[in-house]
Amino acid sequence: MTRNFRKYVSADDRRGAATVEFAITIPVFALFLVALIEFGHAYMVQTTLRAAAKKAARIGVANGVATSEVSTEAIKIVSSAVKTDNLTVLIKDANIFDTSDAPTENLDITDLPDIELQDAETRHLFIVRLELPYDEVALFPPFWVDNLTLHSQSVMRHE
Repeated sequence: MTRNFRKYVSADDRRGAATVEFAITIPVFALFLVALIEFGHAYMVQTTLRAAAKKAARIGVANGVATSEVSTEAIKIVSSAVKTDNLTVLIKDANIFDTSDAPTENLDITDLPDIELQDAETRHLFIVRLELPYDEVALFPPFWVDNLTLHSQSVMRHE
C-alpha cells in the first residue's frame, strides 16, 4: 500500500512568488512589445518609401516634367511620415536594361548615369530610387542592426 504524502502549501508560504514571477515576465513582455512597435514602424516607413517612389516615377512619366520636380514630390511624400534630412533620391537612366547584352545582376544602381526627364525620349526607361538610413527613423536605438538602409525603387518608361 502506497501513500501519497502531500504537503499543503498555505497562502502565507507563497507570499512573494507572484512578485518574483512578475519581475521575470515583465522585461520579456516589454522587450516583445518594443520589438513589435519598432518593426511596425519600420514597415510603415518602408511602405511610405515604396509609395513615394511609385508616385514620383508616375509623375516623371509625363512630358515636360523635370527631374527636380520628381525628386521634390518624392521628398514631399516621405516627409509626411518621417524626417527626410538624410533621404537620398536617385533618378537614373535605366536604358541599359533595354539595350545591353551584358549581365546586370551585380549592377549597382548608383553607377547608372543620371537622367534629365525633360529631355528623355519616348519609352526611355528610368528608375526612381529612395534610400533612408534606418537609424535616422528608428523609434528606439537600433542596437541589433548596424548600417541598415531602407530603400525602395520604381521603374517606369517616359511617355
